[in-house]
Amino acid sequence: MSAIRLLVLGAVRQHGRAHGYQVRGDLEYWGAHEWSNAKPGSIYHALRQMAKQGLLHEHETAPSSAGGPPRTEYEITPAGTEEYFRLLREALTSYDQKTDVKSAAIGFVVDLPRAEAVTLLKERVRRIEQWRAAVTEHYVPEGGPQQLGHIGEIMNLWVHTADAEAAWTHGLIGRIEDGAYTFAGEGEPFVGVLPQGTPNPYATDERHPGDDR
Repeated sequence: MSAIRLLVLGAVRQHGRAHGYQVRGDLEYWGAHEWSNAKPGSIYHALRQMAKQGLLHEHETAPSSAGGPPRTEYEITPAGTEEYFRLLREALTSYDQKTDVKSAAIGFVVDLPRAEAVTLLKERVRRIEQWRAAVTEHYVPEGGPQQLGHIGEIMNLWVHTADAEAAWTHGLIGRIEDGAYTFAGEGEPFVGVLPQGTPNPYATDERHPGDDR
């Protein structure tokens, strides 16, 4: 899975309606340009592609509030909402997703009901433990992975990574079950986007031709 689709759909959904430069600003505000492929070109390409696929609706262009040229505004469609939640659920349960996909999923986890989030995270732990059991049963030689020489350290890395992932996920489940954060249907959600016209303290200020569209 590519993180960019989940990130862009989630950002547009949080705004309700947003132009591409707003989406770029949100992702830079979250630091996504540092830990994912959410660069300006990728963001604008994803917006156009998902509009063609019917996941986003393009509204007639409106003049920029900053006095610039008209910009196309995007709104998530019912199909886009369905795809967003499919990607979110897949990212939360799949143990082998890349770090950027996992990070994006955690950033949007509160869009789900609390009970569902817990269920999905428990499924994530189950899959991690299942993978670990299969790997250690078939690939760790008697006497430990060091019997494979330094190549055995690859196995050590995999197993330790799986253990750390499971431990972190158990901790998150506990915090959620104890009432941390505001999930869907529980009240006003945490505001993770910048209000219109608010300067972005984390903006890269790198210009891109798509900024004005």
